[in-house]
Order: sequence, then structure tokens, then C-alpha cells
Amino acid sequence: MPLLAALVVIAGCNQYQKTPSGVAYSISGNSKQKIKQGQIFKYNIEYRIGPKDSVFNTTFGHVPGFMQFDTTRITPHSFLELVSKCGEGDNVSFSLSVDTLKKLGLLDYNPFFRKNDLIKGKMEILKVYKNEEEANADYKKELEKQQKLEAKQLKEYVAKKQLKTQELATGVLVSVAQAGDAMKADSGKTVRIYYKGYFPDGKIFDSNMGANAPNKDPLVFQIGSGGVIPGLESGLSLFGKGGKGTILIPAMQAYGITGQPPVIPPYSNLIFDVEVAEVSLQAPPAPAPLPMPQAQPGKR
Repeated sequence: MPLLAALVVIAGCNQYQKTPSGVAYSISGNSKQKIKQGQIFKYNIEYRIGPKDSVFNTTFGHVPGFMQFDTTRITPHSFLELVSKCGEGDNVSFSLSVDTLKKLGLLDYNPFFRKNDLIKGKMEILKVYKNEEEANADYKKELEKQQKLEAKQLKEYVAKKQLKTQELATGVLVSVAQAGDAMKADSGKTVRIYYKGYFPDGKIFDSNMGANAPNKDPLVFQIGSGGVIPGLESGLSLFGKGGKGTILIPAMQAYGITGQPPVIPPYSNLIFDVEVAEVSLQAPPAPAPLPMPQAQPGKR
């Protein structure tokens, strides 16, 4: 169905309106106080696309979004155009045109975002805060709820796989098959490791281990430098050279709320099988310097 016709059908069936940039929307709710400049609000949002309405991003069931409304930073053809029309308790349905987002330079056509497609969204305004302190306190509670959910999911996985694990203060679970040498991979040490990273459903997202690994070079980094996700660093602290095991990482100790699209979805718990090839006190080698451009004849 052409985009224009699709929007007409939506508008006719659901009494949708349009923003100046063409976002089709419908708001339900009885809020008397609309969100104003500078106010912080909590919201859930979800995006779907394709003939099967496949969800590709959602906060529902996870940590809601928290945002301070700034009318000077409203991105055209986005849900931000709708915020000032909403208040606490309101629910919004909206549609974004992939073609319009392409024209605005906000995305490119690809197998996921295709010409004439609509991105369908829904949003609910959960709360509008009186001040920043109130918002920060609620955000902390939401993070704690998410951490408990992730811990529950990982422990269910451990029980299903009948793994024996140790739980670290970070919430990371570690199954040690072989501890390795006495000098462990703790803060400041440089490690060389082989790994296989996968989701709880078994799908591999990265690996330098095994015959089918796209890259078989060891991963070299310094513990504590922030070169890898926090959960992997803390999990490696139980291993020395020659160590082998599995590190189960809750999402908030991995790529968290945003994920790492398109490979790691938001709120993804991750699992790593690891083999520690080396632990040393030496700093990792510096990256090779970029080649200097050669001088051209007649130029200074």
C-alpha cells in the first residue's frame, strides 16, 4: 500500500492527526497539565516495523525512559514533536515515515528500513516530576528493578544448564572450569584471551575461538582500562593464565539500555566462554602509529 494511502487509512480509522513534519498520531487520556519546557518525565516507548509488526526497540518491561523536555532540541519527525501535547497518564500511538526520515538524513534505506515503510510506535507518559531529586530517586528504583530481573533470568539459565557458579558483587556469575595460575587477571594486569560470546538462546554474536571464528587473534587489553564491557573485566578476575570457564553477564554490566545495534539488542544478557592465554604486569602494546603522508614534489 502506498505511504499516502496508508496514512489516510490510519487517520480515518483512528482519528489520527499530523504534526508539521508529518508524524501521524493519536492521543488518549485525560491529562489537564501538559508537559512543559524543562520538566522531567518518565515514559515507555516501543517501535515496530514490517508486515508482522516486529518490535525492534522497546522500554516496556525494562527501564523506562527519563527525559528533561527541551523545546529547542526537538528532532523533526520523531516522538519528541508529541511531548508537549501529552501529560501524565496519556497514551500515544504514532507512525513515522521511513521515506521522510530518509529525506531528513536521519536514516538510510536498508533491508530493515525500506522505501514506503511505516515505523509504528506507542508511548505512555508514566510520570511528570516536580524536581530533579524526585526523578533521580525514581530512576534509581527502576535500575534496581531491572537488575533484579536480569539476575533472575541468568539464574534460571544457570539452573537449566546445571552450571556451578560464583556470584560477584557486580551481579556477574562465573563458572570456573579451570582457575589457571595464581596471578589472576585483576586491575592493572594485561590479559590475552580467547572467547566466544553468545546470547542465552545460544546465538553467537562474536568469537575468536574455534574453527569457525572470523578472527582467531587473541583479544589483548588491560583490566580496568575500560577496553571491554565491565562484566567481562570483573568475571576475568577469577582466572589466571591457563584459566577456562564461562562468564554470565547481566545486561546492565554489558551494553545496557542502548545495546550495540545492530548486533546487541538493548537489555541483552550476555554469556562468554573464555580461555586465558596470558596474564602479565606489562601494559598492552600501543597501537601502531598511522603512516605519515609522503611529501609531494613541488609542495611544502
